[in-house]
Amino acid sequence: MLKLTNREALSKLREASGAALKAESKKVLVCGGTGCVSGGSLEIYDKLKELMEANNIPCSVELDCESATHADSVGLKKSGCHGFCEMGPLVRIEPQGWLYTKVKLADCEEIVEKTIKNGEHIERLAYQKGGIVRPKQEEIPFYEKQTRIVLEHCGHIDADSIIEYIAIGGYSALEKALFDMSGDEIVNEIANSNLRGRGGGGFAAGTKWSQVRRQKAEHKYIVCNGDEGDPGAFMDRSIMEGDPHRMLEGMMIAGVACGAEDGYIYVRAEYPMAIKRLKNAIAQAEELGILGDNILGTGFNFRIHINRGAGAFVCGEGSALTASIEGKRGMPRVKPPRTVEHGLFYSPTVLNNVETFANVPHIILNGSEWYKSIGPEKSPGTKAFALTGNIENTGLIEVPMGTTLREVIYEIGGGVRGGKEFKAVQIGGPSGACLTKEHFDMPLDFDSLKKVGAIIGSGGLVVMDEDTCMVEVARFFMNFTQNESCGKCVPCREGTKRMLEILERIVAGQGRDGDIELLEDLADTISSTALCGLGKTAPNPVKSTIKYFRDEYEAHIYEKRCPAGACQKLKKIYIDPELCKGCSKCARNCPVDAISGELKKPFKIDQDKCIKCGTCVAGCPFKAIKEA
Repeated sequence: MLKLTNREALSKLREASGAALKAESKKVLVCGGTGCVSGGSLEIYDKLKELMEANNIPCSVELDCESATHADSVGLKKSGCHGFCEMGPLVRIEPQGWLYTKVKLADCEEIVEKTIKNGEHIERLAYQKGGIVRPKQEEIPFYEKQTRIVLEHCGHIDADSIIEYIAIGGYSALEKALFDMSGDEIVNEIANSNLRGRGGGGFAAGTKWSQVRRQKAEHKYIVCNGDEGDPGAFMDRSIMEGDPHRMLEGMMIAGVACGAEDGYIYVRAEYPMAIKRLKNAIAQAEELGILGDNILGTGFNFRIHINRGAGAFVCGEGSALTASIEGKRGMPRVKPPRTVEHGLFYSPTVLNNVETFANVPHIILNGSEWYKSIGPEKSPGTKAFALTGNIENTGLIEVPMGTTLREVIYEIGGGVRGGKEFKAVQIGGPSGACLTKEHFDMPLDFDSLKKVGAIIGSGGLVVMDEDTCMVEVARFFMNFTQNESCGKCVPCREGTKRMLEILERIVAGQGRDGDIELLEDLADTISSTALCGLGKTAPNPVKSTIKYFRDEYEAHIYEKRCPAGACQKLKKIYIDPELCKGCSKCARNCPVDAISGELKKPFKIDQDKCIKCGTCVAGCPFKAIKEA
């Protein structure tokens, strides 16, 4: 690739690459997101390539704007995550917009013969529900109700190609920021847009940028938090895998605005594909002259570095994250001074997450008023959520801020799996809280959630049905938080440990009178005195489950019963004497000799000895052994 030295060179490349992309008569986009890759999508990609070559079908696997080979060729691409993980591996066919679901290696020949050669749709590979076939991706209810802005390119372009990103308008916002705007104008546009950080706290991005811009310092830094520690969350990972240049462009614009020449991406080591694609994107941008020294002849210098985190949840906190990049132990420090004054290497630092930076190019290109037209005035734009748990359609979604929980769960998610009753949804991960039916029509935005003691967090949404024990949910999240505590402050280190011990006793059937009140007291103390955001929000899942499901706690403690029937140690296993034939199989299989009796007479279970392992239930040929 020739290095771009001025604005005109970038414009010419955009025009030429756009023409080459348009010349591709058909496109086959194989999902290259982590979920589909685990299901074999890369093998499907290789097989399609092999079959097209064997059938002499012109196939381009890389966009080359200096070549005429794209005319009437089929573009075969590895895209980013399409989002509908429940139905992967996924293959999109353009220009028709068809989406093939649950594609197997054995389907490749039919796809080549019918679809690529003859333009025929394969109905059995299309999404179907209730007897209705929906060939086009945009017609599927999961996608139909979404507004994809940050994720618009994920699943629609070659995730590894900077040329293809430029062909669809990529780096136009950087070009505008470099040539048509001053640093103050950029900061004002971000501030006027009311863009709020998508990493959890919802702090105004424009405020951070303006504070760093006005600092008088020799060095300033732009840091992107790609650590994403919430269990079940994968929004940032999908952006880094599927549209890495969008995020890099946002970071570079922040550098232009704030006077920084170095950017750092902190990404968890458990995201190897994201790291690989980020490294590739950075190398491509440097080769093209969009990253490095004297970018596009403007005199602006900017370099981006990648740091891999070891998976510590606490490193999602700003001061712990910057300490980790510096090679120190990732632990939060007392504030003030804030990161905007005393951040990475003791210098002023803009710290935002992946999704926040990915919003920036759109705002610069389309303006703050356009951005504020989406969602509520004080929480504008869209939000990406990872929809998981007991729900029909799991995957990655993006909706306008202010969308209700009812719309997300029933219109996009397809309702609770198996037709069961909805019970709750955990939003915001371990730092979040549970929402219930009474919140169905509450808008999902920063301010509305704060009023009910919840946060959006990075965007995890875990749906729970009637069979979920809410005390166990609280124990699970408290166990996670306690394990992830850095141990620096006593309230978090010791307080979460005490809360976990109480919760473990309760689910084991050893709860005591006063445990609920003690949990509430500990929660208030930890929230008020912990050093960082992890500690202050650690009790949230416990507080919300006590608030909305206090009766479940009381049943565990006073009745030694789990209403959901989920807590193993609170289950009672008994033998129905009317059904028992006295075969003795249960007694012979019991690992603790808790079952006794005489042959051909009903056997009995000693409840004091029974460990509730369920071996007898599974092995009874007469279905005489039951759980209650």
